[in-house]
Amino acid sequence: MQKVILIYFIFINVAAFVVYTFDKFSAKVGASRISEKELFTFSLLGGFLGATLSMAIFRHKVSKNSFLLKHIIILLLWIGMIVYYFGFLNELNFSR
Repeated sequence: MQKVILIYFIFINVAAFVVYTFDKFSAKVGASRISEKELFTFSLLGGFLGATLSMAIFRHKVSKNSFLLKHIIILLLWIGMIVYYFGFLNELNFSR
């Protein structure tokens, strides 16, 4: 089961990176944009690392404080869930 979860997280983070990057370049050329709700959905579904990486590399949405605050809240929620899963449930064994 852990391998399925790992594959899911790799997939959702690559997808989030691509979507955030696509939105940045759409903004540059004046094309239609992806809504913030959809961007946050990718982060909430687990793509928070890919989203953060795209935001850092392409400086996407980093000057919009309301977006950053929501993104940071999502990051903290995921960090809390990961710490709980690995720390309190003691599920560190990915070799099963």
